[in-house]
Amino acid sequence: MARLIRTEKEVEGRFETIWLVVDEDSLDQWPSGPLDVVGRPATRKSGRARARGEAIYTADVRLSGMLSAAVLRSPYAHARVRHIDLSRALQAPGVRGAIGPGDAPEVEALAGYHGAPVAAIAADSEGQARAALRLIDVDWEVLEPVLDPDDAVRRGHFTSEPRHYERGDFDAAVAEADVVVESEYRTQVVLHNSLETHQSVCTWEGDTLVVYTSTQDIWGVRSGVAQALGMPADKIRVICEYMGGGFGAKNDPGHYTFIAAELAKRTGRPVRCALTRREENLAAGNRNATIQRLTVAARRDGTIVALGGEFVAALGWDGWMASTAGPMHGLYACPNVRTVEYAARVNTPPMAAFRAPGFVEGTFSLECLIDELAVKLEMDPLEIRRRNFSPADPSTGTAYSSNNLMECYARADKHWARRHDVRARSEGPWQRGVGMASQIWYGGGGPPAYAWVRVGSDARATVVTAMQDIGTGTRTAMSQIAAEELGLPLDSVDLVLGNTDRGPYAVAAAGSSTTPSMGPAIRAAAGDARRQILDIAAQRYEREPDQLTLRAGRIEAADGESWPVGEVLGLLGNAQILGKGARGPNPTGMGVHTFGVQVAEVAVDIETGEVRVERLAAIHDVGRVINPLGASSQLEGGVIQGIGHTLSEERLIDPATGQILTQTLDAYRMPTIADVPEIITELVDVPDPNLTSLGAKGLGEPPIIPVAAAIANAIRDATGADVHELPLDREEMLRALRDAADRRAAKERHEAPATV
Repeated sequence: MARLIRTEKEVEGRFETIWLVVDEDSLDQWPSGPLDVVGRPATRKSGRARARGEAIYTADVRLSGMLSAAVLRSPYAHARVRHIDLSRALQAPGVRGAIGPGDAPEVEALAGYHGAPVAAIAADSEGQARAALRLIDVDWEVLEPVLDPDDAVRRGHFTSEPRHYERGDFDAAVAEADVVVESEYRTQVVLHNSLETHQSVCTWEGDTLVVYTSTQDIWGVRSGVAQALGMPADKIRVICEYMGGGFGAKNDPGHYTFIAAELAKRTGRPVRCALTRREENLAAGNRNATIQRLTVAARRDGTIVALGGEFVAALGWDGWMASTAGPMHGLYACPNVRTVEYAARVNTPPMAAFRAPGFVEGTFSLECLIDELAVKLEMDPLEIRRRNFSPADPSTGTAYSSNNLMECYARADKHWARRHDVRARSEGPWQRGVGMASQIWYGGGGPPAYAWVRVGSDARATVVTAMQDIGTGTRTAMSQIAAEELGLPLDSVDLVLGNTDRGPYAVAAAGSSTTPSMGPAIRAAAGDARRQILDIAAQRYEREPDQLTLRAGRIEAADGESWPVGEVLGLLGNAQILGKGARGPNPTGMGVHTFGVQVAEVAVDIETGEVRVERLAAIHDVGRVINPLGASSQLEGGVIQGIGHTLSEERLIDPATGQILTQTLDAYRMPTIADVPEIITELVDVPDPNLTSLGAKGLGEPPIIPVAAAIANAIRDATGADVHELPLDREEMLRALRDAADRRAAKERHEAPATV
């Protein structure tokens, strides 16, 4: 039954109050633990197609008469086009069309960063298009760039208004505390570098625009294009069946889509606009840099009484402010919290969401700060976290739908206990230590989300929904849910996705929301189909429907008799059973979050500054686990990505001009297999009893969140050095070691007895 509700929608930590029509989900939760299909390891249903090269990505789309576009980008961090002349470029071989500033959304005369698009060419080949770019005559007015985020804050250059948060009496709590620790932390810009670069192919079919694009949100692209071009949304069809990575950067249409659409309209032919690898590192988004000035105050028994901070997010020319202060607001039971967050506009490429935006940066600083507090108090870092555990959401006072963080701590005990043996293995310049960090994130998903299930006489089921699988194994997990509800083998279930014209609305593959949003809708649709199958079986075998169940491909009666489901479905002939389902609302008055803890073991060469992560245990609470194999892979991938963020990845710019220096993968160092440690993964696997008929939360982002802090705290344990800046390359490590040595020397001088 549909009803109208007023609810709060959350994606990537951004909340919005909306009116929404939802369908009630009448299904009860399955019992916890592995079932027939759900909770069992399953290999990817699309694995063979990907391995054989049969999967069609946007990069593989080839339409008849398709042209290639190339984009003229600003060579300056801040400049304005005084005059542009496209005439010579239009006369170049193979050129079919060109656009300049103002001809397409996001193609503008004012360039706020190095790489901003100002013009584009469509030609028969990419080489011809790029050659024609050199024939465009541009008169530039070069403007002064603002590159220092603190300077931007002083000037009042913001992408949005500063965000203030306060609860309790922060100043009084600090004044009365026994111990106060203040520290400044800095995190760097990190680039997504998806294997498949940002790209779209656009073609007009009459007055309908068809967009093939590499995206995490086909419906978001549809609405974004409709709004920007002033078109009815139903006149736009967006297609993405396979995509080669996104990590948060592919949620919007992007300038490349608008360029392809406009050039396709002008030329009357399909147009591809694809970023090169260099362009990917210029204009595809990034995890923004931060400066965080933090304070923690506590009593001698380890009770945290105050937390505060000033957070400066260097967002670039555009972007939205992720909550770097979010972990400080919600991870610990602290009554007095005060934060201010600044969204600094600087003349660098715009930010884009990157796997747990804000919380990765904010958790690094907060969890390092907590360990520094533990050192001052001479307390065990795990014990101080347990002591300040919050059973309810400290920012709102509301109950959690579920919270198994204490269970995560309990399971981390055996890994934490290894620290004495790990330290004992220190030898020569190689010092070893163990560190840990906690994690909180969102991941509850929400409506609207819809699915259809079609079952035919061959006893096969097809799930139809216009969602996308960004490479996380969504097809497999969703098929497992349908197979479990229908009582069919997993290989009897197919899933159709990736086309806004060939399935009902589905959520973005972002914000750890796919499984908790789409899973309940698919289960509801499968449940509808199952009820219809049982109704037919009841008539065929003269039983009451409530006396029948569907399991393992058979219809079972309460009296013990059973029949193959194909025997009943074979009666359909050309008829079909059509089930439909929708995702119901989240529980009212409850906070829905994921939790976890990670324990890292490191070795540090105190002579060279080399850091090796040797082992990392990741224990997480994300509700019900649908596919343990896929979930473990998600944990491992997040850990590896976090290691890159911690130790090596950094976008570099010329500090005078703002030009991007790290444009290729030989200059931008991502982790390789040589950097991957032993990774131990463990999921609590307890369904959230208050969250939908599935009890599953999202897993995409939690595993990357605590990695940097766990490694940094392990380095402190090994060497006594405080890590305050990322990436922790050798230069930074040696600086931290020198600072630690200076502190020890000063302490020894202070404690030395006076000479007589």
